[in-house]
Order: sequence, then structure tokens, then C-alpha cells
Amino acid sequence: MARVAVIGAGAIGGTLAAWLAQDHQVTVCARSPLADLEIETPGGTIRAAPAILTDPATATPVDWVLATTKAYDCAAAAAWLPGLMDAGTRLAVIQNGVEQRERFPMVPQPRTLPVIIDLPAERTAPGRIVQRRDGTIHVPEGAIGDAFVALFADTVIAAQTTPDFITAAWRKLAINCAGIVSAITRRPAEVANDEGVAEVMRGLVRECIAVGRAEGATLADKLADQVVEWTRKAHPQSVNSLHADFVAGRPMELDARNGVIVRLGAKHGIATPLNQACAALLAASAV
Repeated sequence: MARVAVIGAGAIGGTLAAWLAQDHQVTVCARSPLADLEIETPGGTIRAAPAILTDPATATPVDWVLATTKAYDCAAAAAWLPGLMDAGTRLAVIQNGVEQRERFPMVPQPRTLPVIIDLPAERTAPGRIVQRRDGTIHVPEGAIGDAFVALFADTVIAAQTTPDFITAAWRKLAINCAGIVSAITRRPAEVANDEGVAEVMRGLVRECIAVGRAEGATLADKLADQVVEWTRKAHPQSVNSLHADFVAGRPMELDARNGVIVRLGAKHGIATPLNQACAALLAASAV
């Protein structure tokens, strides 16, 4: 049984904490107190009552820290690390984008594990989450990756290592970058059935493919069509986190999902007008 601290009690953090609490000693680090966790999954409801901390000063060292906050909340997440980490603690950064390691420079890289997760889930109330399907996790090959995968051995979340993590990360970014159309239109996944919107999605992904290749990822041209098809096959009322944050008036991960494509594209001399325009329009709409 491992000691696991999950920083963040949102849809991803809460779902992972509930599943891991079935077999491990789990602590949730949250802004506000929670009574417990209840997750509606495709296979039924699971419940967990992990320890809940709201003050970083009360944290004690664990074996694993899972940072599941939004990318723009890394400073708040980092405030928990001095209490949670000792010489043997490992940090798993479970966030959108392709810059997970860079967001926590205070932790030695050999003890930091970037994590790509595909787990459609929506928080309906504090501690109450709907998990749309079982989900997957990919981490880099190596001892730390193997140890992280082992945490999920008895859950429905398929965790595995990959020899080409950079490609896995950019494939996930291709999906995420296209999701901005849902936020702009305020429509869930069914918006991809509109062929005009679908073509915008393909254009966003094509820009991501070009930049990802320049960064070393192996991405096929057909990925643009695949992202549209995957979105069309998703639950029609599924809402991605960018859309949910925009509608709720919360800060958004625009930089991690679209801005990074623009930034790295500029570094390589690759034009990314669709990602730049969509990000600008959504940012302006949120003012």
C-alpha cells in the first residue's frame, strides 16, 4: 500500500483519488474541506473517504504526489510540496500540455514524472464527479514510470508506459487544441458534427502536427481527421475542461492547450494562425 497525495480535487484529481483510495492510503490536498468522494462510473458508483487537507502546513511526506491542478495553478500546487516531499517522494504531473516537467523546476527531474491522461470526467458538485469512461494513462518508460503504473493495477484506468512519450504528449495536445471550438461555441462534443466546425478542428490539429513534428513527435497526417472522428464518437453532451471553465467564468488553460502551439511554432518558424486566432477570440470573450 502506497501513501499517495493528490493535489487538486477537481474532476481528474477527485476521480484518481477515489480509485486509488480503494487500495492505497490517499490524502487529497484541496482548497476547501470535502466530506468524501463519490464517482459515477460506467460500471457503477464508487465511494472513498480519503484524508482531506486544506492547509499545506499540515502536510506530511508521502511516497507519491500527484499534481492534478490546472496548468495555471502550479504555484498553488507547489506550496504543498515542501510538506509532502522527502528524499524518496516522487512527483507525477498530471496536467494538460507538453511542458509538465518545466512547471515544477524545484523538484529534481529524475523524481518528476510527466503524465498524459485521457479520462473524460466532469465535477457536478464538490466531491461529486461523473466519469464518462474508464480512461487511459501514459508515462515514459523507466523505473519511475513502472512504479507509477503499478499504483493503478487494480483500477479500471489503463495505465502503461510508452517508449515515445513525446509523441503521446503531442497526440493528446492535438485532441485538446481542437477542443477550443466547444468553448467558443458553448456547445459540447456534438458540435463536431457540424462540418464547418469540424474543418476548423482539422486546421487546429494540422498546426499542432506541424509544430509537434518540429519538437520531435511522430504524428501522422490522418490525426486531424481522427480527432474529429473521436470527438464525434464521444458522448454528445461531453464537455471538455476548457469549455467548462469558460462557461463557469474560471481561468482557462489557453496557454497549455493552444498558446503553447503558437509559442513553439514561432520558435520553429511555423505559422499557427488558427490556434492564435481561436485563443485570442476565447480570451477576449472571457473578459
